Amino acid sequence: MSAAQPERRQTAALSMYDRAETAAANDRLWAAIRAELGHGPQRLTRDRDLWEVWTDPGLVLAQTCGLPFRARLHDKVALIGTPDYGLPGCAPGYYHSTLVARADDPRDLAGLAAGTMAVNEGLSQSGWAAPLAYLAARNLSPARCLRTGAHRASARAVTEGGADLASLDSVTWALIRRHDAWAGALREVATTPPTPGLPLIAARGTDAPRLRAVVEAAIEKLAPQDRDILHLCGVVHIPASEYLAQPIPPAPTF
Repeated sequence: MSAAQPERRQTAALSMYDRAETAAANDRLWAAIRAELGHGPQRLTRDRDLWEVWTDPGLVLAQTCGLPFRARLHDKVALIGTPDYGLPGCAPGYYHSTLVARADDPRDLAGLAAGTMAVNEGLSQSGWAAPLAYLAARNLSPARCLRTGAHRASARAVTEGGADLASLDSVTWALIRRHDAWAGALREVATTPPTPGLPLIAARGTDAPRLRAVVEAAIEKLAPQDRDILHLCGVVHIPASEYLAQPIPPAPTF
């Protein structure tokens, strides 16, 4: 008789909008999802590389960004659904980017683009692809780019003078305005057109409709204050084709 095979490790992560003020609500959301699902890790993963998480064969649920999904993940994972954050001017499940500058910097968009743009990373829909397309439509492009590693770090780079312009996804911007005292040092310059929001994914072979229904039920059972903390309204189905229809931009030069 062969020895029993070790049980595959299961992974879940809700990293995209996870910060100190939202972590406990994210934990409660995952607990609700796990209770509805009937299995999964007890705790969310917060200490592993995102690409390692997203491609984990034991991935039960995670949230990624639209650009990584269409550029590298769409044929390696199951698309589960897209959280709806109820953003003004956006269809359910869609979001946009807000371009910000220092409140005391009076330059217009062309003047700001001639300086340094803070970019969280080159494979970011809201931090790079969306603003690049918005600028290109106006015959503009960032003269220089500063890599920051995170949207919040991009916003801080602008407030501290290390960059002149940054593009923040609108949920992150809402969280910054709610929780960070230095948000008042920034002003909104422009808003990009909406694109499909940050999708939920799981390992290939996952029953996507069932898991989407599980997530929807868990969100409905979440306490109203937790939904408010997470800016979360529900989950919707946006076809993979709508993500794949978005252009893949050239990589920034840092």
